[in-house]
Amino acid sequence: MNFPLYIAKRYLFSKSSNNAINIMTLIASGGVIIASAALFIVLSVFAGLKDYSLNFSTFVDPDLKLIPSTGKSFQWSEKDNASLLKIEGIAVSSEIIEERIFIKTDNKNQIATLKGVDKNYSNVTSIDSMVTKGNWITPNSTEVVSGWGISNNLSFGVLDYIKPLSFYVPKVGKGQATSIQGYYNSVYVTNVGLFDINEQFNNNYVFSDIKLAKQLLSYKDDQRSAIEIKLNPDANEDLIRSQIETAFEGKFNIKNRAELNDALFKMLNTENLAIYLIFTLVIIIALFNVIGAIIMMILDKKKSLNTLFHLGAETKSIKSIFFLQGSLMTIVSGIIGVTIGLIIVFLQQSFELVMLTPDLAYPVRLSFFNAIVVLVTIFAFGIMASKIASQRITPSLIKS
Repeated sequence: MNFPLYIAKRYLFSKSSNNAINIMTLIASGGVIIASAALFIVLSVFAGLKDYSLNFSTFVDPDLKLIPSTGKSFQWSEKDNASLLKIEGIAVSSEIIEERIFIKTDNKNQIATLKGVDKNYSNVTSIDSMVTKGNWITPNSTEVVSGWGISNNLSFGVLDYIKPLSFYVPKVGKGQATSIQGYYNSVYVTNVGLFDINEQFNNNYVFSDIKLAKQLLSYKDDQRSAIEIKLNPDANEDLIRSQIETAFEGKFNIKNRAELNDALFKMLNTENLAIYLIFTLVIIIALFNVIGAIIMMILDKKKSLNTLFHLGAETKSIKSIFFLQGSLMTIVSGIIGVTIGLIIVFLQQSFELVMLTPDLAYPVRLSFFNAIVVLVTIFAFGIMASKIASQRITPSLIKS
């Protein structure tokens, strides 16, 4: 049997005759338990927020989006489309024309982004399910679907024929025009629906049929701004990306859903790291109590240590006793804390105990990786704290 480990377990799980030391040990252990549980819960919350953001973006963002590597548009033929759909794993694709436009109604106006989409777009994303009032656009029509923010800013609604809605874009070309109308392309449209996604989309986007966008922007029949792709559930994204790059020889920049929302995910990752570091500092502070508890235990056991020394125990072995005691205390407390965190996160997932809004529970996700991160953090700093405390033992202390 490992002698230092045996004594360390005895010291850890048996009560001291000094009640103050028992209280100090409980406080030290409780601090580690609370800190480890809090760290795990916070990491689970950020994992849930990331999943929620990614799942929410499925309503408007495709699995993959092909953007021209140079310029704002590219030529896209039926042959190109056939080559794309031959790639195994691609379920459906949608052709997109996207550009900034000027919206005018009555005496109000606003700059927005017009996104012209084809009939496959509702199969690539679930944007049509986010239309909260009215209907999605009819193919080959002058119908549009606007965000609630644009609707509020310009004071128009669904099928609001009293207030004509018109789109303007500058004409491409050189020289002077004979009238003000010669500088702009314009089209009158009918708003048939309002979508509610998030503040950014609601305030900036209007959807139309691709033919209307092509007419307004004076695009050629085969000119497009982007291609959006939906993958099969079991598709290998990396393999598909490499096949697209090979087939189109660097014509496109390929972005997945996370890359399309890279600013959001960078913010979440930065906040996640900051919170981890803050709670790690809390853990370090809690481990000062562990150091204090071990030092008090050392002073309380001076007579026993003196006896062990005269029975032949080396100073190194006696240091190992309290190093192992402190390590065991942090390991056991860390495991208890993570277990409590697991239970709380599981209850939140199952019973929605804490609500973000009246209809939305605070998103959390159980993650084995987060549990490992917390335990490794606790164990690493706990071992360091135990090492620091055990160095208090010296031959002079034992012999005195």
